[in-house]
Amino acid sequence: MRPPKVTSFFDDETNNISHVVSDPETGRCAIIDPLLNYDQASGRTSTKSADAIVVHVEQTGLSVEWIIDTHIHADHLSAAQYLKAKLGGNLGIGEQTREVQAVFGKLFNAGADFRYDGGQFDHLFRDGEKYQIGNIEAQAIHTPGHTPACMTHLIGDAAFVGDTLFMPDYGTARCDFPGGDARKLYHSIKRIFELPDETRIFLNHDYLPPGRSEYRWQSSVSEQRKKNIHVRDGIDEDEFVAMRNERDKLLSTPKLMIPSVQVNMRAGEFPPPESNGVRYLKVPLDTL
Repeated sequence: MRPPKVTSFFDDETNNISHVVSDPETGRCAIIDPLLNYDQASGRTSTKSADAIVVHVEQTGLSVEWIIDTHIHADHLSAAQYLKAKLGGNLGIGEQTREVQAVFGKLFNAGADFRYDGGQFDHLFRDGEKYQIGNIEAQAIHTPGHTPACMTHLIGDAAFVGDTLFMPDYGTARCDFPGGDARKLYHSIKRIFELPDETRIFLNHDYLPPGRSEYRWQSSVSEQRKKNIHVRDGIDEDEFVAMRNERDKLLSTPKLMIPSVQVNMRAGEFPPPESNGVRYLKVPLDTL
C-alpha cells in the first residue's frame, strides 16, 4: 500500500500549518486543522487560506472524507464549517472536547442553546479508534497535556500531532491553558515516541528559533527522540515538567485566544446573531 500524500499550507500571520492528507490510490482525503483568517482589529474574517485548500482539492480531484481539528485551538479560528459547506466530509475532533466546552462555555456565558456534548461535530474520536482514509488505515490517539482534548491522528505512516510537538529545535507545547498538564504532556509525547522511528510527524505550528531561516513542519519520530530540546531521549519526567512549568510562566496569552475558542468550541461556527442580525464575540474582562 502506498503511503499517504501530504500537502501542507502555511499561514504567515498565525504560523499555522494546515494539511491535506490523501490516499494516492483512491483520491480520498482528510483536511487537518484548517484555518479561517481573522483580523483582530476590524473583526473581519476571510477565507483566503481555506480557499487555497479548496483549489487544491478541486484541482487534484480529491474527495474529502474528514475535516479534523486536532483540538480546540487557541491561536487561530477553524475553517471546518466553511470547508464542509464547500467540499463535504465529516467534522471530527476528540471526545474530550466536551471537557473544554464545559470550561469555555461557562466562561463565555454561551447561552442556553449552546451544546456541551460535542454535538456541533459530526464525530467525536475515541482513544485508539480506527478509521479509514480511502484504503489507508488511520487511528486517533489521545495525547492530552496541551489541552485535555488533544488527539494525534496516525494516518498510514504520517502522524498529525497538532500542538503537542514542535520542530526539535523549538520543543513542545505550552501546558498552562485550562486542563493543561505538563506531566500528561510528557506521557503523551512518550506515547508518540513509541511509534516506528520512520513515522513522519506533521506539526500544526512552526516558529523560527535562532539559527534557522526557513519554516519547517515535518519531522520524524527518530529526529524528535534524538534532538527535541525539551523531551529528547534521556530527559526524565520531572526534569521536563519543571522546565515546562517554568517556561509557561513567561508566556503571554495567545493573540487570538479569545475569538478562537469561542468559534472553535462551536466546530468553526460563530455565535448566533443577536436581535440586530449581527454576530458578536465576547471579551471577558479581568477573568483570563
